[in-house]
Formats: sequence, C-alpha cells, structure tokens
Amino acid sequence: MAKNQNKTIETAENVLDFLNRVTDESKRNDCLEIVEIMKEQTGFEPKMWGPGIVGFGSYHYSYESGREGDAPLVAFSPRKAEISLYLASGFDQRDSLLKEFGKHKSAKACIYIKRIADIDVQVLRKLVSLSVAHVKNLYP
Repeated sequence: MAKNQNKTIETAENVLDFLNRVTDESKRNDCLEIVEIMKEQTGFEPKMWGPGIVGFGSYHYSYESGREGDAPLVAFSPRKAEISLYLASGFDQRDSLLKEFGKHKSAKACIYIKRIADIDVQVLRKLVSLSVAHVKNLYP
C-alpha cells in the first residue's frame, strides 16, 4: 500500500450481510434504523468502507500535504462498546444540536452512542443533513 493511500476504501461487501453479523440483536436493529435514517437524509444507498464502516455517498479530498483519497459523506460503525457515527465536525449548529442530541460522547468527527433509544432521532437527521451539506461545500 502506498504511503499516502487511504486504508478505508469502498468495498463490494454487502451491507446487510455485514450488519446481520452483529451479534447483539438490539445493536443490530439500531444499526438497521441508522441505515434508513442516513439513506433518507443523504439520498445515497449504504456501501461498505473497509471491513467495518457503513458509508453513504462519497467525496474526494486533497490536502496540501499531498495526501488525497475518497471518503464517505457520512458513515457509522457498530463497534463493540458503542455505535460510532462519522459526521463532519466544523459545521454551524453542530455543538448546539449535540446539546439536544441525548446521551452520547463525541470527538472531533465521531459521535458515540450506545443505542438509538438514548438519542433524539430528529436531531440525528439534522446532524446528518448539515454534515453532508458542509462536506459538499468543502469538497465540491
């Protein structure tokens, strides 16, 4: 693999096959609900990115360092401890929406939830839509 090549690339693996391997039934059902929410908000079908990320849409990025690649506009992953939501970090309203979001932890571009029942799904819909618009604006 080249030094600047992205390790997380779109694959041909079937998303439902991947999600059906999630052993925790509650987490699996939450992930299926997240698929529907992200699909509705983005207008894109889910695709696998790497071995464990479900992404929607894609964009091409190029940094001054020379690193470039493709990434999903928004994505999520059913991790062992929680579900990781991959959304952009620099858009207006992100912080205020996260205050209304419900029980979660957040990092720069990741939001971690234990279950859908802990969050406000309408806020998730807004976060997804605003994240997509922000990334499309950054990388037209």
